[in-house]
Amino acid sequence: MPDDEWLDDEGQRIGRRIREVREHQNLTQEAVVLAVPLNRSYYQDIEAGRANPTLRTLLRIAQVIGVPVRDLVD
Repeated sequence: MPDDEWLDDEGQRIGRRIREVREHQNLTQEAVVLAVPLNRSYYQDIEAGRANPTLRTLLRIAQVIGVPVRDLVD
């Protein structure tokens, strides 16, 4: 698989995992956006796997949704 395709697939997988955990914690996107803080459309792009968040942003999201960042990227 070409590197770009692999990176896209991994970004989508991580975004799905963020959404799953957020929903399991009964958090809205709005709650996460306000707590991180992030632009709402950017956060939606992260969950959809269209954005490339920094490690710092992933760490903050993980903190807000209550999981270690490794749970998002494993």
